[in-house]
Amino acid sequence: MILDGKLLARKVEEHLKVQVRELAAQFGRAPGLGVILVGDNPASHAYVGTKKKVAARSGLESFDATLPANSNYADVAAAIDRFNQDARIDGILMQLPLPKGLDAENLLERILPEKDSDGLHSSNQGKLMRGQPGVRPCTPVGCMKLIDLALSGKDLSSPSFSLSTLSPASLKGKRAVVIGRSILVGKPLALLLLERDATVTVAHSKTANLAEVVREADVVVAAVGMPNLVKGEWIKPGAIAIDVGTTRGDEGKLVGDIEFEIAKKRAAAITPVPGGVGPMTVAMLMVNTVENFIARNRGVR
Repeated sequence: MILDGKLLARKVEEHLKVQVRELAAQFGRAPGLGVILVGDNPASHAYVGTKKKVAARSGLESFDATLPANSNYADVAAAIDRFNQDARIDGILMQLPLPKGLDAENLLERILPEKDSDGLHSSNQGKLMRGQPGVRPCTPVGCMKLIDLALSGKDLSSPSFSLSTLSPASLKGKRAVVIGRSILVGKPLALLLLERDATVTVAHSKTANLAEVVREADVVVAAVGMPNLVKGEWIKPGAIAIDVGTTRGDEGKLVGDIEFEIAKKRAAAITPVPGGVGPMTVAMLMVNTVENFIARNRGVR
């Protein structure tokens, strides 16, 4: 099973569009996403463009703050403060990476936790650690949705498929390996897998005998950014393989962390690169923004 993240993300968008229409009718406005883009990194501009298109398709309003590459800390902080104070904005995205010299960690902390759409504020990451409700990082949540799809037995392309019927899968008794330990993916994903009762191993560049660790896993998530780090023959027959890594190869083609052509013959389900985790990351950004809107208007969170 090739896990089509692009199609699943479209299902999320369709679900959100209906939800946003109902919320706008009830509260007099649609949820708002504020996007802060600093510098002229072509990849960052492309990513932001994609996110704004998805926001529009989902019915969200977008608000932009585009700053030049020579902006200093105070300039970016002022943009964050404006968005923090703007009642129309429910989620704030600061596109990373920032130009050299800017303190991304402290700037992320400046975003109000209740407007954090990326789930990277220490308050929200602390809530994840404690198992409390809060904003979850987009990529890990997107990975979990793809795992749910893999274990659901449902046909995503079927006209009868409904996102509302995609239930959280139990991972009780399953061994999961997360390769990578960043706050963006590895660490929060390990916690989300633990919440589902998986037995979790976090591997990284210092892990000895990585091949043996991977061979024991029922679920493998690779999030390092090293092309073909995980050899296809390492994947346990019947395992689920989630590839978060994306690196542009010599010919300009995007390559994942998992050796796809061999791994797909062994895995029960695997994400392609591109078209797997990436679209789901963007979709979960929209979900977080809508959930922030609901919490701010109903006092849930």
